[in-house]
Amino acid sequence: MLGIKWSKSLEERWSDFENEALPFMPDLYRNAMRLTRKESDAEDLVQETFFQALKSFNRYEVGTNCRAWLMMIMHNLNLKRHRKIRTMALVDDGEETISATIPFEPSIPEVLTEVGIISAMDKIPEQFRQVVILADVEEYSYKEISLIMGIPVGTVMSRIHRGRKLLRIELAEFATDFNLGQNQRVAGI
Repeated sequence: MLGIKWSKSLEERWSDFENEALPFMPDLYRNAMRLTRKESDAEDLVQETFFQALKSFNRYEVGTNCRAWLMMIMHNLNLKRHRKIRTMALVDDGEETISATIPFEPSIPEVLTEVGIISAMDKIPEQFRQVVILADVEEYSYKEISLIMGIPVGTVMSRIHRGRKLLRIELAEFATDFNLGQNQRVAGI
């Protein structure tokens, strides 16, 4: 079918793929929507992810963490997509520049809507947003995020810390704009 030689029969491998990989399609689509922000691009990314996964399924060990494996494939395909359309600009040591300009860490107001949180997430840089989403929304471990994104665990921890700090600032600004938490002084939290 795809020119792949498998020790198991094609039907057995297809059954393994259906049982292991296909149940994660909603998770992949949700993550693809966060990465691409466009329904058609997300669908294409999920389709390409499953195509690549099926092509290399003979190297996958049945019973291991298929979700992380699929997310790693998706992440790599998304990076290729970004390089192809040249939307990812390289910045010299952006993490250090951003962390040096953060004056304080305001607390997050308790009254927020989904729209406010999503709007705040959209304002933080992509490199921080991805790790925060994988850690706090998708509930991956630092090690799994490291494997998915292909970066060291220390970098994952650093980006999560800085991403959460930036998110707190954005949420505090959102709350101030909508007069939420009027009794709190932003600078003295």
